Amino acid sequence: MELEIFIERENRREKVNFSGRTIGELLKELKINPETVITVRNKEVLTEQEALQDQDKIELLSVISGG
Repeated sequence: MELEIFIERENRREKVNFSGRTIGELLKELKINPETVITVRNKEVLTEQEALQDQDKIELLSVISGG
């Protein structure tokens, strides 16, 4: 399936051919630690177990913490 992904920390948008099914598999393939991003599709926050569909537009937003 083909996905359009926006990676906020790199301010980069790209199309990715992805053979997996879930957000967790996508993050693993992109070598992104799931604890460092919030995954969003259609303004809805997704969990690592959420299934992806062909042509999904995914945003990977950076998690910022402070203290």
